[in-house]
Amino acid sequence: MKDLDLKLTTNLLNSIMEFELAGVVRYTHYSLMVTGPNRIPIVDFFKMQANESLTHAQQVGEILTGLEGHPSLRIAPMEETDKHTVRDILEESLNHEKKALNLYKELLSTVADASIYLEEFARTMIGQEELHNIEIKKMLRDFS
Repeated sequence: MKDLDLKLTTNLLNSIMEFELAGVVRYTHYSLMVTGPNRIPIVDFFKMQANESLTHAQQVGEILTGLEGHPSLRIAPMEETDKHTVRDILEESLNHEKKALNLYKELLSTVADASIYLEEFARTMIGQEELHNIEIKKMLRDFS
């Protein structure tokens, strides 16, 4: 096994935490902006996504502090597109989930062969993000 690059790992974990916290804000905003006949199930979906993003941020923060890192108080930058159709919101969500997936893949490559625990955590998160990508793509099918 190789040595864990602690600085790179904690920096990456902080980036992931900031991104997940931005997800809390993003998905909460989306849940408030949905209108139309399918509002209730879509609002529920976005509220679940916001809660899951918070859980992920907390998990990452626990690992970060366990590695003697210091969790950031920032959130990742977000832009307000002022596009609030369900399709626009779902497309923005898909872009967000793809970025999250890439961050967790970067974590996996950073910790590979250095920490079984961190590898397994990264793999679990990759699986969850892949599932989110699949779900959102399925939700977008009606719009194509």
